[in-house]
Amino acid sequence: MGTFLSKFRREESGQDLADYCLLTALLALAAVAILVQTSGGIQAIWGTANTSLAEGNAAVASQSGSPASASATAP
Repeated sequence: MGTFLSKFRREESGQDLADYCLLTALLALAAVAILVQTSGGIQAIWGTANTSLAEGNAAVASQSGSPASASATAP
């Protein structure tokens, strides 16, 4: 039993794998934190783009009379 315990303390064969797992977990947590922080900004950008496109489509439709004729006359 004593030789097993001393061998267990000296052997480091699985230590690299554990280090890589911890590093991967740290990177995953950092990526999640970055995505959570930027999600509000990304939603704001898409909301602004959606509003601009809807207003532009409404302006074109009101000038030409119908949305179908606006798409037919577009270059």
